[in-house]
Amino acid sequence: MKRTNKNIVIGVIPARYKSTRLPGKPLLMISGKPMIQRVYESAVKSIYLSEVIVATDDRRIFNCVMGFGGKAVMTSAKHKSGTDRICEAVNRIKADIVVNIQGDEPFIDYKNIDKAIEPLISNEKINVSTLAIKIKDKKEICDSNKVKVVFDNNNTALYFSRSVLPFNRDGGKTDYYKHIGLYVYRKKYLMKYKNLNQTKLEASEKLEQLRILENGEKIKVVITKTDSFSVDTKEDYSKIKSRKRIA
Repeated sequence: MKRTNKNIVIGVIPARYKSTRLPGKPLLMISGKPMIQRVYESAVKSIYLSEVIVATDDRRIFNCVMGFGGKAVMTSAKHKSGTDRICEAVNRIKADIVVNIQGDEPFIDYKNIDKAIEPLISNEKINVSTLAIKIKDKKEICDSNKVKVVFDNNNTALYFSRSVLPFNRDGGKTDYYKHIGLYVYRKKYLMKYKNLNQTKLEASEKLEQLRILENGEKIKVVITKTDSFSVDTKEDYSKIKSRKRIA
């Protein structure tokens, strides 16, 4: 059941066909359904989202979404990031809060989406929020494809990095947190963000969220216990297809 609140919350799934490592990724089949459909069907279960839209630059993806009864909009093929694509998609849509839902996480839990939205609903001073999960697999700590995040006592992000973060100098007990790339923006801030130039740390780490921190804005980090598996490579796709129970 959708929850009524004074904010209009829109979910946008950016999807492009020409992925460098895995072309055509949104249309890859997972137990009879395209990946983009699985993401969409999970997102629409959110109790806060009043609408979910796929923003794409490819007619094949657009037709696929419309074919399974979803909503999609065509956007420019010139966008350098999913955030830029989202900005175009929501520019003329009435919304207070915009959720950037990754199109390559076919089994994203809609409850994670709701958890990430809640800080912006409860506190009007928060403009951006995201998710993180405590790392249990030690291999992920040194994996540059797994982005780590550190945050203060108020769960405000201090830094995101592909490197080991924090560095455990003396080998004592240290907790590590993996960033889950789902973002919630207040639309007013999102429209401001799109005009900011790429920053040095962002360019170095290849992490868009650092542009937000480098320009002095805060990011609220919501801790979840439910992980989200992203499909970035052929190996990832093979692993996810081998899952025994897929609805």
